[in-house]
Amino acid sequence: MSSVTVCVACTRPGNSSCEVQIEADSSDVHDNKSRRNIRTKRSSKVQKGNNRGKKQYRCTVCDKRFTTKQYLSVHSRKHTGEHPYSCSQCEKQFVTPSALYAHKNTHTSKYKCTECGKCCQDRYALMVHRQSHLGQKPFECTVCSKRFTRSHDLVTHSRIHSGEKPYRCYLCEKAFTQSGHLNSHMKVHMEHKPYKCSLCNKSFSQSSNLQTHVRHVHSDVRPYHCDYCGNMFKTQLQVQRHVRVHTGAKPYSCRHCSDCFMWYHQLRRHLLESHNEGTRLTCDICQKNFTNNRGFKIHLQRHEGVKPYVCSECPKRFYTAYRLKLHQLVHSGVKSFACGLCSKRFWYKQTVQYHFKRCALKLSM
Repeated sequence: MSSVTVCVACTRPGNSSCEVQIEADSSDVHDNKSRRNIRTKRSSKVQKGNNRGKKQYRCTVCDKRFTTKQYLSVHSRKHTGEHPYSCSQCEKQFVTPSALYAHKNTHTSKYKCTECGKCCQDRYALMVHRQSHLGQKPFECTVCSKRFTRSHDLVTHSRIHSGEKPYRCYLCEKAFTQSGHLNSHMKVHMEHKPYKCSLCNKSFSQSSNLQTHVRHVHSDVRPYHCDYCGNMFKTQLQVQRHVRVHTGAKPYSCRHCSDCFMWYHQLRRHLLESHNEGTRLTCDICQKNFTNNRGFKIHLQRHEGVKPYVCSECPKRFYTAYRLKLHQLVHSGVKSFACGLCSKRFWYKQTVQYHFKRCALKLSM
């Protein structure tokens, strides 16, 4: 390494001796800087390599993590309800441009079924749809033998039997079997609820929720009936659940033991009491325990004497919306429950169930 000697003190008057300082020439300075730059770039690459794949960007709503800010930004739209990409042909809105692009295929007929003419968003969706014409459902549920065309559908279905609800709302602790149901639920907590019921002024974040509310709360139409007892219901799902009373079906099975249950709340209670799994809610007043938040809130209202549901026809008040709906049947003049044996109609479900047993006994004698 070449160097030059420089006297740093000889120019000062009265100094008899020189203090010598060795300085590197320009080429040495350049080499040192190059080495430092190489080391900096190398450490930067190592740091980037270590951070690659790490999910360091966290969603403050659901605590989900992402590798980039862009992924986090797109994810956050699920909570805010923002859909910035709109279809120019049907005005349907989407969260990402890729979802909009896939949707446009339904207008251009790029992926069209030759059997029924249905247009799909992509090649995979078309392939899955074609399996419905062939009757191919290779994925079978080991509990109820129901079959599915996709493995994802089987995984989602299996949660019905296990009672597993992995997607939980951080605001109200309500849990769901699918991340899409959770996203829809999160809109309930948002202040923006543009869909208002004209009958009770209750507001909703989605039009589908408003339609469901009107059909279940304000409508007396019960087009579905039970073949066993003639009980009438507003939805087919209510009939399917009710039929378990007659068939004895127990679709909810414990993942820890062989016990099965007819209702989901029975499974939750079993998991809590037998396997110490779940959350136990205890009333501070009477020490009664609950396995779900809804029942716990209703119980607290009874201690406080709060009856938030008021009949619009009379001054009567009720603890739950269900009790209010039963009461309103008296004012409507509609006897919604009929005996499947003699066609006699009744106000309440419990009454028709009691009557049906007596009617069946008379016919058997």
